[in-house]
Amino acid sequence: MTNRSLQVLLRAQKLTKRFGGLAAVNDVSLDLVRGQIHAVIGPNGAGKSTLTNLLSGDLQLTSGSLMLGDQDITGWSMERIARHGLGRSFQKTNVFLPLSVFENVRLAAHFDLDRTKQAIRSAKLEHQTHTIASNMSHGEQRQLEIAMCLATHPTVLVLDEPLAGMGVAEAERMIELLHSLKAEHAILLVEHDMDAVFALADVLTVMVDGRVIATGTPAAIRADASVQAAYLGEEHE
Repeated sequence: MTNRSLQVLLRAQKLTKRFGGLAAVNDVSLDLVRGQIHAVIGPNGAGKSTLTNLLSGDLQLTSGSLMLGDQDITGWSMERIARHGLGRSFQKTNVFLPLSVFENVRLAAHFDLDRTKQAIRSAKLEHQTHTIASNMSHGEQRQLEIAMCLATHPTVLVLDEPLAGMGVAEAERMIELLHSLKAEHAILLVEHDMDAVFALADVLTVMVDGRVIATGTPAAIRADASVQAAYLGEEHE
């Protein structure tokens, strides 16, 4: 399509990951589109973290395929995928605590000054450029981690629980930041805070036992009987 807002930046088709006889992710397909936040939700053990590890190359697929833009990245290493435009954050904050915001982001940008400054601006951390990371709040450190992702100049952001452990004010700032980033990125969001998910997501995918049971708008997911049953435990123990 010619409309940039509908451009698929990451396409996952029939992803499966087996650990012995267990299929942690089973035949999962999804498209990440520029201008959209695509949230993946589900009970503990649904396969959400395994899915993010497959998308980023941290785990290798048992079967299925991945396209990043027009490039087939199936089987690529995490480092190679990152170089070609996928930025990833993790459940646990992954910053260099003794270093300043500027130094953390400059390292992620491979010492490119323009990219460093732009990433700090995009993450709304200009006022803390020289703050040492260990002196920042938990929420600010999560912002810094996103700045480090942005310094690699990604088209796709895969964010694993970016609001975990935040208070209300910090969560509101993170929600505002993610809204501001989606225009130029496709964003996959794994998050347990359902209020944040429904405030942020344009598309929701629900996983249970490694499988997708529903994908749609937040309104459609709220009304989906299979989703209600899964969360109530009437199906899928």
